[in-house]
Amino acid sequence: MGKEPIFSSEVLHSISRDIAWHYRVIPYDIKENEIHFYMDKAGDKRALEDELAIMFDEKIFLIETPGTQIELWLNKYYFGEKVTEQQDFVKNLVFNTDFLDNLIFEAKQLKSSDIHIETYENRCRVRVRIDGMMVERYVLQKEDYPALINKIKIMANLDIAEKRLPQDGRIHYRRNQDQFDIRVSVLPTLHGEKVVLRLLNNNATNIQLDALGMSDEDYENYLHGVKKPNGILLISGPTGSGKTTTLYATLKHLNKTTNNILTIEDPIEYTLEGVNQVQLKENIGLSFGAALRTFLRQDPDIIMVGEIRDPDTANMAIRAALTGHLVLSTIHTNSAWGTVSRLIDMGIPNFLIANTLNTTVAQRLVRTLCPSCKEIQPMLEAQYPKQFKPYFHVEQQAVAVGCPSCYYTGFKGRKAVYEIIPMDQGLVDEIKKGNMQVDELLKERKIKTLGENAFELFAQQQTTLEEIYPLLFNY
Repeated sequence: MGKEPIFSSEVLHSISRDIAWHYRVIPYDIKENEIHFYMDKAGDKRALEDELAIMFDEKIFLIETPGTQIELWLNKYYFGEKVTEQQDFVKNLVFNTDFLDNLIFEAKQLKSSDIHIETYENRCRVRVRIDGMMVERYVLQKEDYPALINKIKIMANLDIAEKRLPQDGRIHYRRNQDQFDIRVSVLPTLHGEKVVLRLLNNNATNIQLDALGMSDEDYENYLHGVKKPNGILLISGPTGSGKTTTLYATLKHLNKTTNNILTIEDPIEYTLEGVNQVQLKENIGLSFGAALRTFLRQDPDIIMVGEIRDPDTANMAIRAALTGHLVLSTIHTNSAWGTVSRLIDMGIPNFLIANTLNTTVAQRLVRTLCPSCKEIQPMLEAQYPKQFKPYFHVEQQAVAVGCPSCYYTGFKGRKAVYEIIPMDQGLVDEIKKGNMQVDELLKERKIKTLGENAFELFAQQQTTLEEIYPLLFNY
């Protein structure tokens, strides 16, 4: 069928799961007095059209589709044929601690980063974020929802009577050998309170710098910056791009008895033996900037700041780097070189940036294809995005299909994509002059961009062109 259509949640929930599975139809558009469906082409189109028209009292339009595609969509959007049993299971357990405990445990087993518990006018649902994408897992009865929210509030030491204001809390979860922290956020919405549970992995055992997915050249450039005794190493990228994981892997690499390492974080996602970690508490005045001032009196060798988010923190980080410390931190910019402009916007003079910045990194996470169901197809010239010139020709591409192993998404797992710029005298001179146009210099130094590294991942048939599309035009 080509590119998969986008199904809105509102349209999908216009029919029940039982109707979807019984008639093997997927709604894709609703207009005034009209409902449009995809149907299994093995069925009787005219008879189905008449039956649905009577059922919904609307004009019905059907598009015949291969049965295998309908099967995939039914499993992906309506959770399989046993959904009624699953709903009964949820209804029976929602008043027991078992449901919440099992939900958290299941999300952890699925390597989910967040659990979203949401309510709407007529329904409530539970979604989990797997590999950066939301997957709906359960549907709750409206009358069961308040009891579940109250349970979460009690576990997180929140006020169960407060339903008008946002609340934040924390749960320490234990089950068998598993124990980790959960950050709880409660937000009042139009139809009730929405809760997000962020699962924090306290175990940093498996985080290794050489296993993050950097190319050999990028890894060498990154180590060059990490080995310097002073200066600032900044990692940029949006929320959820894996910046913190890269920082922790770097700290593990540097964590030796000869180094005094101090960190200020919000939150502390991993605990590292031998590293002095401080939790940010802005409500009592313990900000990034305040902590950095104290750190400088603690004789540190390496300082990690969770994020440079304001001029005060940026100035303190620069001061720490100037006095002979290695500072690691994150910052929000679109590209590695954009870090320089961001620091200038914060009021840091060019000559200070030039004298302290030793490495800038941009990072993104790209979903990788499920090895159980991906298909190899010819790559056509017309399939490349407009205004994009491929770095080399690709004969074949891998495409997402969907199977039970990947929850019918076609993807399983994620891989980091990097852009790493080690500072040298030529780039330092450009910063001092205030010249931000350094594309030619970076090409001379064979610095690969995010787009180039992402395209190589696509050429290796590990991901799709649609998945890396935003990175191809990341300037």
